[in-house]
Amino acid sequence: MIKVFIGYDSQETTAFSVLAYSIHARASQPVQIAPVMLSQLKSLYTRPTHPLQSTDFSFSRFLVPHLCGYDDFAIFMDCDMVMLDDVAKLWALRDDRYAVQVVRHKHVPKESVKFLEHAQTKYEKKNWSSVMLFNNRRCTALTPDYVNAATGLELHQFKWLGDDGLIGELPKRWNHLVDYDPAEPVANLSLLHYTTGGPYFEAYRSCGYADIWFAERDRMLAVSADRKKTG
Repeated sequence: MIKVFIGYDSQETTAFSVLAYSIHARASQPVQIAPVMLSQLKSLYTRPTHPLQSTDFSFSRFLVPHLCGYDDFAIFMDCDMVMLDDVAKLWALRDDRYAVQVVRHKHVPKESVKFLEHAQTKYEKKNWSSVMLFNNRRCTALTPDYVNAATGLELHQFKWLGDDGLIGELPKRWNHLVDYDPAEPVANLSLLHYTTGGPYFEAYRSCGYADIWFAERDRMLAVSADRKKTG
C-alpha cells in the first residue's frame, strides 16, 4: 500500500480533492490517501498559528512519521498540486540510505506576496518540504513535542536530521514549481506545483498550466456525475 498524506487547508478544499483524484486516476498500485487536517490532530498538534504561516499544514506536515508509527515509508505533498504520472513511480524511488527524499529546489521568490495576500518568505531549502518521501524509521526526531516546539526554519530546513547527508534527492519532475521553473512539455513532468497560487483562486486563473488543473477538475466532476446517474 502506497501511503500518501496531503496537506489540507480549509481555503483549498477543491485543490485537495483534485489532487487526490489525479493520484488515484493514474495509480497502478493501491494508494491510501489521508489529509493532514488540523481538526483531526487536536490531540497531537497544539502550536498556535504563526503570522507567516500561509496554510494550515505549514508545520503539521512533519507529523507524518508519527502518524505512521515511525514505520515504513510515506509521501507528503502540498495540496496545490496535480499528479500527471503514476505515484507508484515516485514510491519506487524510496531509498533506505536517506531519512527523507525531496526535490532540491534553488527557489528564491521575487515577489513579496502570494495567494490570499499571504507574505512570501525567503529561506534556504524553500519548497524542499512541499513534497517529501519520508523514511519513517529514520525520522524519530519528529515527535509531536518537537513539531509543536521547533521553529519553522528548524523544521523546513531539516535541522532535525542533524546531517544534510540524510536528505536524498528526487528528480525535478516530481515537484515542478509552476511559473518559477522553466516551462516544460507536460510529458516531461510528473507533478505540477502551483506554489504561488493555484488557478482555483481568481487572481491565478491564468497561471502556467492552469488548463491542466481545470481539465483534471472537470474529469473529477464528470466521474462524480456519472456515478450519480448510474447509482
